[in-house]
Amino acid sequence: MKTPIETTPEEVRRIVREGLALLADRYTSDRAEILLTAIAYQESAFIHRRQIKGPARGLWQFELGGGVWGVMNHRTTKEAARELCQLCDVNFEAKAIYAALEFNDNLACGFARLLLWTDSRPMPTDEVDSWNYYIRNWRPGKPHLERWAANWAKAIDIWKN
Repeated sequence: MKTPIETTPEEVRRIVREGLALLADRYTSDRAEILLTAIAYQESAFIHRRQIKGPARGLWQFELGGGVWGVMNHRTTKEAARELCQLCDVNFEAKAIYAALEFNDNLACGFARLLLWTDSRPMPTDEVDSWNYYIRNWRPGKPHLERWAANWAKAIDIWKN
């Protein structure tokens, strides 16, 4: 198992930038970087690539029948997901993607961004709307609202400094 990463601001920015760089330019924005960072802190603290006592994988904690399947099959993300998998040398097959998410941060970030892309609503700009966007798209079983403010603030700090 890959050891946890150092979660310095520089490392977090590197992970997000490298993942987004594999997607078309339209997927990259300041808002996307901030929201992806806050969600990864919320889901894995940028430490856990395998959910503790759960099935989710990757820094953004995707499940096989949830986010993986959703991004692979959504009309707005299917082709981008296929291209991302090709760039990451991962077969465009749900089980292969699910397995790769645990160790391939670029793939995990790309899939997280594509999941956000499936939401037809504009990407949020503040803490409250971002929480609602996260809840609507990730549908976490145990949401932990009490952690969101700190994770949102950390994400803002990382990208604004």
